[in-house]
Amino acid sequence: MKKILLVSCALAMIFSLSACSGAFWTGAGGGTLATGAGYEINAQMKLNQLKKDLDSGKINKAEYDIRVDEVKKMSITH
Repeated sequence: MKKILLVSCALAMIFSLSACSGAFWTGAGGGTLATGAGYEINAQMKLNQLKKDLDSGKINKAEYDIRVDEVKKMSITH
């Protein structure tokens, strides 16, 4: 959750610092940032689901660790 907050704050700072380049944000730059944020939100949701699966006994600790490592490899903040 802290990492999502960190990414959100960074995006807010970028938006406020580059208000003059509105054309950039309506084009590829905005889409790229939205895609990156989407990946991070999806990664956090997967980590939350893995924790629930571990707690409920659907997966064991070894499987949990493997899957968490896979999710973290795909994340830009881990």
